[in-house]
Amino acid sequence: MNVNIKNLGKFIVVGDRVLIKPLEESSKTSTGLYLPAGVLEKEKIQSGYVMKVGPGYATSAQSEDEPWKEKDEQVKYIPLQAKEGDLAIFLRKEAFEIEFDKEKYLIVPNSAILLLIRNDDFKL
Repeated sequence: MNVNIKNLGKFIVVGDRVLIKPLEESSKTSTGLYLPAGVLEKEKIQSGYVMKVGPGYATSAQSEDEPWKEKDEQVKYIPLQAKEGDLAIFLRKEAFEIEFDKEKYLIVPNSAILLLIRNDDFKL
């Protein structure tokens, strides 16, 4: 996978979203028929590599039963399971497509990810 990580450093993924570099899908069926682009885009499930991950689900960890404690205004997050380099299997209809440096990326909510395949040896 040939990705310019330096330029992706400009991206800040927010909330429970994940930036995914989709794997190229074959436009040819196993019987040799070529499918139009519109058919491929309507596939229900797609896969791709996780490039960036948002901070997670915002939560308020402040306890109301301890009024003597100072209020901590800093937002706390429940982190996502996805990590950079994971192969994600996700619901295509939930993804938003963007293009950056002539590369196609998808912004996918964490809830649309069905499965993660982690390879600890993977280097972006």
